[in-house]
Amino acid sequence: MSDSVTNSASSVYQNPLIERYASREMAQIFSSDHRYRTWRSLWIGLAEVEAELGLDIRPEQIEALKAVADTIPYDRVAEFEKDLRHDVMAHIHAFGEQAPSARGIIHLGATSCFVTDNADLILTKEGLGLVQKKLASLLAALKDLALEHRELPTLAYTHFQPAQLTTLGKRIALWAQDVLMDLEEIERILSKLRFRGTKGATGTQASFLKLFDNDSDKVRELDQKFAQKMGFKDSFRVTGQTYTRKLDNLIMNALSGVGLTLHKITNDLRLLQGVGEIEEPFGKSQVGSSAMPYKRNPIRMERISSLAKLLMSETQNSFWVGATQWFERTLDDSANRRISMPHAFLACDSILILANNIFRGLVVYPKVIERRVMEELPFIAVENILLLATKAGGDRQALHECLRSHSMEVAQARRLNQETEGLLERVLADPNFASVKGQLEGLLEPHRYYGRAPEQVVEFIEEEVNPVLERYSVEVDSDWEIRV
Repeated sequence: MSDSVTNSASSVYQNPLIERYASREMAQIFSSDHRYRTWRSLWIGLAEVEAELGLDIRPEQIEALKAVADTIPYDRVAEFEKDLRHDVMAHIHAFGEQAPSARGIIHLGATSCFVTDNADLILTKEGLGLVQKKLASLLAALKDLALEHRELPTLAYTHFQPAQLTTLGKRIALWAQDVLMDLEEIERILSKLRFRGTKGATGTQASFLKLFDNDSDKVRELDQKFAQKMGFKDSFRVTGQTYTRKLDNLIMNALSGVGLTLHKITNDLRLLQGVGEIEEPFGKSQVGSSAMPYKRNPIRMERISSLAKLLMSETQNSFWVGATQWFERTLDDSANRRISMPHAFLACDSILILANNIFRGLVVYPKVIERRVMEELPFIAVENILLLATKAGGDRQALHECLRSHSMEVAQARRLNQETEGLLERVLADPNFASVKGQLEGLLEPHRYYGRAPEQVVEFIEEEVNPVLERYSVEVDSDWEIRV
């Protein structure tokens, strides 16, 4: 599933998303060949439904189109386009030249956006389906890690300052929750995705109404049956020449949401790798730096961060394109969408491959985590001391100030590498806390400070993650090796 497209060195620019990062499957979905084959399937599907509803289209004409549908003469198409300056018409002429008996029924009643927009929706549906599977697979990997480490105490941070304790599994569950939200958003869009259908030049279906002798019911039936034939439950009730570009924005936002999620997760991971608690997979012969042989740089996480920025920035195109369309359509969307939408899908695919690879080979160092926890635990424990001393009748604000003063002095001494009493020793020697000395046994046991984190992990997995993953039981076990 995760194999990247392999190309030899070229003397002209090649898209790195295709050369290095995205899967072959996603690259093929948005390839020119798949797009143009989809155009031909749309022309054939239209002719079949029109014939079914009574237009004078003979079965042998449809068979003639099917016989040559997979053999596209691209050189001939290029010749036509050079002359006509119109890509859709160039393909119509080439298709008709291959099947002369069916020439007159190709594109009957349709406009250019019949093939371009409907094809875009088919490719989008396929691309979203692939993203959906890879998100489900990532969620499954995060689920396993969250359960495995649900009771492993680790530092919880606010402002990247040690705050309290949590567990590593709980932190992974937080990441999984964002991935789950992305998956549910992709599912929502797919469940609502509609076809442009057979709407004519400005969306009024006037040309089809003329073809069917003003039979409005047949024109509506044509639209419905054609959408279903091409794999869609429904089509837009109203369109201009194009389907609304608001839909592109919703799709791009969903893809960009995946970028946001994985950028955030890999920021966390890179910080944790920096302090030695976790590590992304590192190959036996992998080189971390050309100058520093000892380096083990988190290049996969950094690549996710890099590609996620590209993905999130592409979403801006969909805002501008949607906002600046005039009336029923203008053409200033076409060139932009031809680049930005495939780029978004390819980038999203690329970071999901990397994320699946990382989380299926993530290395956790419990001893490093434990050492860092124990270094900070005395500071974390003072909150419990404050609660106990207050319950014993002490002045909460005065006690807070005592603990604050002791904590700041010990922390500063540690920063300056100065000798000083430990924080707990100082507190126990303070007469303000004499009333609780006998209640502090086991104070430095980490499990006393992470609350319900393990239970929260189990509840989240059982109540929210498992019901979703049950729909993806076949897709979650895949090979996620990356190429570079």
